[in-house]
Amino acid sequence: MSKPAPKLPSGFSPRGIAVTAVTALALTGLYGSQAGAAPTAPATGGTGARTADGPAAGEGARIDDEPGTGKGSRTGTDTATGADTGADTGAGADTGAGAGSGAGDESADTGSGAREGCVLRASTARVLARLDLDAGRQPENIAAEPGGSVVVTFAHARALARVGPDGTVRVIATVPAPPPESETPAFGEPFLGGVVRADDGTLYFLYATGTSELTGVWRLSPGAAAPRRVAPLPAASLPNGLALDSAARRLYVADSVGGTVWRVPLGGGPAERWSDDPALDPAPGEGFLGANGVKVHNGSVWVTNHDRGTVLRLPLTGGRAGEPRTVADGLGEIDDLLFPGRGDDFLVARVTDNRVDLVREDGRRTPVLTARQGLQNPTALARHGSAVYVASSAAYTLTDPNVLRADLSR
Repeated sequence: MSKPAPKLPSGFSPRGIAVTAVTALALTGLYGSQAGAAPTAPATGGTGARTADGPAAGEGARIDDEPGTGKGSRTGTDTATGADTGADTGAGADTGAGAGSGAGDESADTGSGAREGCVLRASTARVLARLDLDAGRQPENIAAEPGGSVVVTFAHARALARVGPDGTVRVIATVPAPPPESETPAFGEPFLGGVVRADDGTLYFLYATGTSELTGVWRLSPGAAAPRRVAPLPAASLPNGLALDSAARRLYVADSVGGTVWRVPLGGGPAERWSDDPALDPAPGEGFLGANGVKVHNGSVWVTNHDRGTVLRLPLTGGRAGEPRTVADGLGEIDDLLFPGRGDDFLVARVTDNRVDLVREDGRRTPVLTARQGLQNPTALARHGSAVYVASSAAYTLTDPNVLRADLSR
């Protein structure tokens, strides 16, 4: 989550400032087969223009200077759309050898899309649904489901919603409001953060309120009438990113103000302070958020630091946190990350730069999605099979919040 918009006059409801759009982005292939290709020069944040020295297709990433047709102005209601956004993008890096660690690896789902040698074509990117900003529907996080639907959390509307493959939006759960005098760390108002989906369809998500009675990990079981809290977290924490280690039956929670990664049993119970390394802290001085996005991949827990623009890798050494290693830095204000293949290349959401970058294992990085494809302050990424989804919160632009879709293919 990025910094909130400037403080509004007393009595002004946040529901009147942001509608989130859900853009389902069929990332039609993410990687080329030539690992030695040179990357393009990074584009300026949010412009979506072609890079100056874009290589030929298959030799790096390129962003065509073709206007997208899937963007649109904000409307007062949620809308579904299938318009393409134009612009092909190829990313010419291998996903790396090896099939990953297997256990708990969030990116190692079966089926297509986890193969090496894929190419991302941004021309397949399209806005799946546009959400109602005036109703406070700004998507903060996203989980992909079988069949082409996704589940999103609305950051400040206390709601969990399902977006169907046709773009229809349906609220499936709400959480209780905290007492009026409560104040959520960093945001002030209640905050709904990360969401993950277990294989049996159970949804786990995070709620922060500044109260010990409500802050923590919540679960919505299939067929349940309402969600319930299964693991409390400190009132002073801001649980933000959430990762599932399905094999070990554990959840990992990124606490953005406490600079901590918490570990929680999947069945619920007390949270364990798994790591509080200083590298997870917000930036000193005027810092806002530290540890943010989190994923389990290839035997490690990977965490983004929003303020510092870094991505950390913490090995799962005997179940305990190993020494963190910075695998990328200088990324600006970032949120979530996603591994599109079995290797250690990843996508990262650059919130204020209004783009998604591909970061390769050797440190090279390339913008692969921008405002040209419909991004509006992207905060989260998810994948199921060959489909990749990007949630745009419009936290800064206050225009057209959405979820995008694209496909991974050879």
